[in-house]
Amino acid sequence: EAMIVHAVASPYRERSHFDGQDLLENGGSRVAALRDGWLNRALASIGGSAPQAIALAQTAPLVLRGDNAITSWAPSRLPDADDSTIRRLQNLYADDEFFATRLEQALTSQGIAEGMNGMDKQRARGNEARQFGELMSVAARFLNADDGPTIAVVELGGWDTHANQGTSQGPLANRLAALDTGIANLRAGLGDAWQNSVVAIVTEFGRTVHVNGTRGTDHGTATAAILAGGAIQGGKVITDWPGLRDKDLYEGRDLQPTVDLRSVFKSVLSEHLNVPRGSIEDTVFPDSRAAPPLPDIIHS
Repeated sequence: EAMIVHAVASPYRERSHFDGQDLLENGGSRVAALRDGWLNRALASIGGSAPQAIALAQTAPLVLRGDNAITSWAPSRLPDADDSTIRRLQNLYADDEFFATRLEQALTSQGIAEGMNGMDKQRARGNEARQFGELMSVAARFLNADDGPTIAVVELGGWDTHANQGTSQGPLANRLAALDTGIANLRAGLGDAWQNSVVAIVTEFGRTVHVNGTRGTDHGTATAAILAGGAIQGGKVITDWPGLRDKDLYEGRDLQPTVDLRSVFKSVLSEHLNVPRGSIEDTVFPDSRAAPPLPDIIHS
């Protein structure tokens, strides 16, 4: 139920986190060439009257921004409003369709999220790894809800291990453990729906091949993407492996990219979410025909 796509990268070849993340999420070939996100553009072909995607974040990431409606939820940093305050807000907004609708949407979302396995929000706020695991449990609740979204986006930071990266222990190992816990929580929360699910785990760029002078790795180029879920034809690694000899490295320091990350996304969109191929090439990932979908990703 998992597949590794290795030596993969977006079209970005510089070393800025911000520009790399921009290109990963806008789906273009150049930084800042597109102002909306590729996943938002894909929503136009998925349909449905309710928002089909949710961001588990304080603000929606670029990949979900655009003309198509989405929703979002994040743990509140403030004390919960009491029932009396909620009723007064409902009365206040009763004659305003815009605010009344959004208040009801927020209350519905909060009702779904309140089954957070007894999450102690104060304790979780100080531990991003714990909070990520809890957010993945919440993502499962939203995806399983009646008329819930089809897609959820959750982010986990802290992968920029320039110093004291560690091996089986240390910051990188801690982040991998958090990721592992999050996926396990999502799988448990989805239940039977896991068999029809795809989880795409991607990053804006990789790490350098050689350790630097501060026992870490700097901004690299190619990396590994992970696909998981019952819908994946798993148990394999897909790669055109470039090798790790010095002469095989990109700019003498990085894993050479041989697979375009957009090829991975295209396969999931077309085979799993039934987005038409023409829409993918013309709208979702314009100017990307040199990056064809990967075959045999999803169970038929």
